[in-house]
Amino acid sequence: MISLQHITKTYETPAGAFNALRNIDLQITAGEFVAIVGKSGSGKSTLLNMIGGIDRPSSGSLSIGGASIHGLTHNELAAWRGRSIGFVFQFFQLLPTLTVAENVMLPMDFAGVLPRSARRSWADQLLERVGVADQADKLPSALSGGQQQRVAIARALANDPPVILADEPTGNLDSETSAEIFRLFGELAADGKTLLVVTHDPEAATSVSRTITIVDGCVA
Repeated sequence: MISLQHITKTYETPAGAFNALRNIDLQITAGEFVAIVGKSGSGKSTLLNMIGGIDRPSSGSLSIGGASIHGLTHNELAAWRGRSIGFVFQFFQLLPTLTVAENVMLPMDFAGVLPRSARRSWADQLLERVGVADQADKLPSALSGGQQQRVAIARALANDPPVILADEPTGNLDSETSAEIFRLFGELAADGKTLLVVTHDPEAATSVSRTITIVDGCVA
């Protein structure tokens, strides 16, 4: 599902070139639940951004689901990302003026994968899937942190992408809620989704099928 070959990412800074990723080779199969761990600044989030098409490598090649994304134009990449990748963030990133259901429908509006008449029904199904269907018509501010993260996961699933990327998704949650979120991720992987999760939580990382440790931009 995910193939990285000799991926290097170099940023130019006032102090000179900084190698955030160094010659990364990585293969991840469909349905794997992978934790990416390492110290702050090791390159974990940069790696996730490469896979998600948010950033481009300085050299090397990568393909997701057989698509070579490093050669796509900006518009092609945005369209591909909307169909193929679901993102979950530490700070939820829910729009505060939209209801929970409207937040989940937003990626559908951008990608146009479903007809407009079917979007609310699909959003309700996703919210049921993550256990917050009863919150559909509330604003995010009325929900707990754990509930908001469940909504964010439902939004990530809106266009039924094969790959889910999560960057510190439990960083703002207590240990019990964190465990619930990782159990939900495990269920999604069992359903065939490929999940990559950047985490500092050593206990949560024990529930994954594989752990990849990044040290100074390299797979250790």
